[in-house]
Amino acid sequence: MRTEQPKMIYLKDYQAPDYLIDETHLTFELHDDHTLVHTQLVMRRNPELDASLPPLVLDGQALELLAVALGDKELSAGDYQVDDNHLTVHPASASFSLDTSVRIHPETNTALEGLYKSSGMFCTQCEAEGFRKITYYLDRPDVMSRFTTTLSADKLAYPILLSNGNPVASGPEGDDRHWATWEDPFMKPAYLFALVAGDLWCVEDKFTTMSGREVTLRIYVEPENIDKCQHAMTSLQKSMRWDEEVYGREYDLDIFMIVAVNDFNMGAMENKGLNIFNSSAVLARAETATDAAHQRVEAIVAHEYFHNWSGNRVTCRDWFQLSLKEGFTVFRDSGFSADMNSATVKRIQDVAFLRTHQFAEDAGPMAHAVRPESFIEISNFYTLTVYEKGSEVVGMLHTLLGPQGFRKGSDLYFERHDGQAVTCDDFVKAMEDANGVDLTQFKRWYSQAGTPRLAVSEAYDAAAQTYRLTFRQSCPATPDKVDKLPFVIPVAMGLLDSQGRGLSVRLQGEEGDVGTSRVLSVTEAEQTFTFVDVPEKPLPSLLRGFSAPVKLSFPYDRDQLMYLMQHDSDGFNRWDATQQLAVQVLQELIGQHQAGQPLVMDPRLIRALGTVLDNPELDPAMVTELLSLPSEAYLTEISEVADVEAIHAAREFARKQLADSLFDTLWQRYQANRGVSKTTEYVAEAEHFARRALQNIALSYLMLSGRPEVLAAAQEQFANADNMTERLTALAVLVNSPFTAECDAALATFAEQFKDNPLVMDQWFSVQAASPLPGGLARVKALMQHPAFTLKNPNKVRALIGSFAGQNLINFHAADGSGYRFIADLVIQLNATNPQIASRQLAPLTRWRKYDSARQALMKAELERIRASGELSSDVYEVVSKSLA
Repeated sequence: MRTEQPKMIYLKDYQAPDYLIDETHLTFELHDDHTLVHTQLVMRRNPELDASLPPLVLDGQALELLAVALGDKELSAGDYQVDDNHLTVHPASASFSLDTSVRIHPETNTALEGLYKSSGMFCTQCEAEGFRKITYYLDRPDVMSRFTTTLSADKLAYPILLSNGNPVASGPEGDDRHWATWEDPFMKPAYLFALVAGDLWCVEDKFTTMSGREVTLRIYVEPENIDKCQHAMTSLQKSMRWDEEVYGREYDLDIFMIVAVNDFNMGAMENKGLNIFNSSAVLARAETATDAAHQRVEAIVAHEYFHNWSGNRVTCRDWFQLSLKEGFTVFRDSGFSADMNSATVKRIQDVAFLRTHQFAEDAGPMAHAVRPESFIEISNFYTLTVYEKGSEVVGMLHTLLGPQGFRKGSDLYFERHDGQAVTCDDFVKAMEDANGVDLTQFKRWYSQAGTPRLAVSEAYDAAAQTYRLTFRQSCPATPDKVDKLPFVIPVAMGLLDSQGRGLSVRLQGEEGDVGTSRVLSVTEAEQTFTFVDVPEKPLPSLLRGFSAPVKLSFPYDRDQLMYLMQHDSDGFNRWDATQQLAVQVLQELIGQHQAGQPLVMDPRLIRALGTVLDNPELDPAMVTELLSLPSEAYLTEISEVADVEAIHAAREFARKQLADSLFDTLWQRYQANRGVSKTTEYVAEAEHFARRALQNIALSYLMLSGRPEVLAAAQEQFANADNMTERLTALAVLVNSPFTAECDAALATFAEQFKDNPLVMDQWFSVQAASPLPGGLARVKALMQHPAFTLKNPNKVRALIGSFAGQNLINFHAADGSGYRFIADLVIQLNATNPQIASRQLAPLTRWRKYDSARQALMKAELERIRASGELSSDVYEVVSKSLA
């Protein structure tokens, strides 16, 4: 058991580095059973500090130190101090060079941090603090250096040798080895360092920048995947052009490279000029990747490319500022995806994910501000709050300043801080200075945790023709703070009359025409806005486009929600009205189930969705989103005490009622879209994505009928689909159906066809793990014995274990606690091999306070068992200790 509590790190304790590193020269001798790393650092005393020469303390973990030299002097053991985490030397002058040689073992590195091996290739993951596992260094983002890297390896086993920047030299080394040197002309922190060596093939293309420079583009993959790269290459070229047109940002090196890696803890990494990707975020072809996977590849390629400016050229001063680069870049990649596909549908999907998962994080023991005040293990703070909520904060700036004002602010930010490591405050200051505004209060979004609540009430004065909206904002207590100061909450809104038309939204005291939509800035705990010249009592459309990440409440009745569904000019709010109506209906069903009453569903939801299905003018992607009921995870999130069985029963009952009542229309839409699919070649574009999405949600509803013609349709789609989107959906509906023999046959056929494709087999695992049919845990345990599964690969863990715990709530939350014991056992096992992946599997257990007392006791007991299990990594220790606090 841990005897010493890991150290808490605080933002308030930040101090500038004592020394800076102007040049970093690295030489890697790569061997199958070890690697030698020779490092020369050209250093100087930080000129912003005093002239004294304190000890130089370098970070280092799991390094075998072979030699140290300070300047021309090789140091003996008495000249330096070394322990498990640091090397300390004593400079004699303000400018000096430090040389070290270390031995490391990438071949046994199961944590996948630093330098490690994946499928026989060497690769790196240095963010956040992996570089210290490669060599002794000042491993912090505010120490930026120019890197020159030389790699030496066996030329047959590792013919491709890559690092950051531009290639400058290469050659043979004896009979069996070769070497290559790369030089990065741009200053960067160590977390952006990258190295790859392996037997790789590449797809190459070109891109001509807006200034006329030609950039070489390469995507490196293992030979068997060379036919799955074109979509990623096209996405990269689109990203480069979009960033020039929307943000004025041009790429700066002669070459841009992506490498696909099978074993990777994250989605991808933006290392300067050499992005290393999880293979799932690169490889995409119609036969092996779904439409969602194609869109994910496009978005992640864009995200990592956009980091070249928002993260690399301008980086974060310390890890508390992580959202400076991640929140901003998520906002940028969301804008790109919106432009490439349907902007409304993209916004709907982003908000549905945020409300279900990030809001839950805000309400749990790991809640933290977008810029946290403290952490034990930085890897635990690569969170939805930093990324998705951080993006929403940037989005609110865009809403408040307008597109032109925001662009002025981003231009100033990049110009002012190019080549620097800065803070969230610096980003906001650029927005202030570019637009002449005061954003002091707005910055509370960075420092206060939790999801604000915005309660809205109305009052109409027919005689005066005035309409008042009163907003009351509050924010629940979080582990760091009980009392919260008012936020700046931009509320995009409009007013609808009885004919569905937009009314003027002119406020008292304003002159002239202000249009039918506007943004209100709610800055006080209670604030009233009075609209004038309102000829009838309107119906307000509030928080259009989800203009702020808050929980808004307004006393809409079901008829009003149906009216907004039909008439609101804002596509997002039409969807949101549908969701609110569905939530009200589902909560009524949950109450009936809890009371032991027969379930009776409000027919208004059926009529509303029937109207949606009958409307051929609606975008099929929008129809799909409107037909998607709130998930069990979201219903859990909005419950005071989540009743797992009641939520599942109510939602399944509602799905069956919709399927039976709308069968004819669903069948017609399915057949029409499937007919097009049979005669149309697969295209990875928005219009085709939308058609297949509607076809597939229709099939998932239709299968609930149990009719033989639907079974036949699912079997036909499974057997004859020319793309993974349709094939996998057909498999999923069979897996979740009562047709056991047909399901087993399809699973066996799928596994035999794709047994040699790891990413497709991940989807096979996920479909079965997520099935809510009885026996879920037994299925998962059996699948863990399948030859295609291994706990060593993060993608496998996410596909099987993550899908079970995160999507299959009715089985994971079995009343006997078996699901909880299973996850706890897994965390204890993974803690010793891959702490990052172990800590991420803990999330379902951290929400133990959300459930009934019996489940609370079972979940808490498993957390306590993990805590007492032995020497915990700091990753797991932090999550467990905060969850039990």
